[in-house]
Amino acid sequence: MRRRSGPVLTRAQSRLFVGAASLVIDAAFGEPPSRMHPVVGMGSLFSATRGSARASGKGRERAEGAAGWALVVAASTLGGWQTQRRVRGMRYGTGLLAEASALSTLVSLRALREAVQGIREALEAGDLADARLRAARDLVSRDTAQLDESEIAGAAIQSLAENLSDSVVAPLLAYAAGGLPAATAYRAINTADAMWGYRTPELQYYGSTAARADDVANYVPARLTALLIAARAPEHREALRIARRDHALAPSPNGGWPMAAMAGGLGVRLVKRDSYAFNAEARAPTAADIGRALKVVGGTS
Repeated sequence: MRRRSGPVLTRAQSRLFVGAASLVIDAAFGEPPSRMHPVVGMGSLFSATRGSARASGKGRERAEGAAGWALVVAASTLGGWQTQRRVRGMRYGTGLLAEASALSTLVSLRALREAVQGIREALEAGDLADARLRAARDLVSRDTAQLDESEIAGAAIQSLAENLSDSVVAPLLAYAAGGLPAATAYRAINTADAMWGYRTPELQYYGSTAARADDVANYVPARLTALLIAARAPEHREALRIARRDHALAPSPNGGWPMAAMAGGLGVRLVKRDSYAFNAEARAPTAADIGRALKVVGGTS
């Protein structure tokens, strides 16, 4: 039980405070070192689980992938519960700040903004090679070697919109619903999808549970993120219109919502070759549009 002195917040008020404070801490300090980063730890567990996989055949691969996924998600959730239990044993104000510090390791707004800003600066300097390298290293899984300036700018804007949902809105919503255990569970689910959720011969069946779970976990956050983008974008109504019209063009049932909203809100075309084009009738994006997107997300560009 958390020791209390002075005014006491309700559960809703304390979670609102902790969520806001976590964003302040993230903005001030950014990502913790890798050896202390819970998401890096989750990734290591998923890698170890995948490395020990031995099954062959569709059914067996699905079962083994589901078991590995459940093991890591359960371990991560338990870690979140233990952290929450420890901070609730602290003096009230100290405990809230400790909880906010723990939550800040599960959100990633500063790192996202810095990665996107780096691409913007490379494009503005005329260094397309560096922009391609940064995009491939920091943001996207697609091959960037042949992408032109507008495609790189578009990839940065798409990643900013989609990861605003995955790395900021969704973990904060999970925390609001169930505290640190829920936020930690969400990040494990999202990490599993990022590592296993691909339709490749190696992962099509093994990663199917990870992919489906992420679809469920991000259903509400993706749509809420689209609304938040529309509320802050220069073209509010167009953001909503394009989100409704174009979201289903994406292969993911969720990712299309924030990306299409950003395309409509900025009045630009966001394209992934041989896959989709949000707001296809609009102009191609530029480096300046990356700055406009950063303003939509919040803070200075």
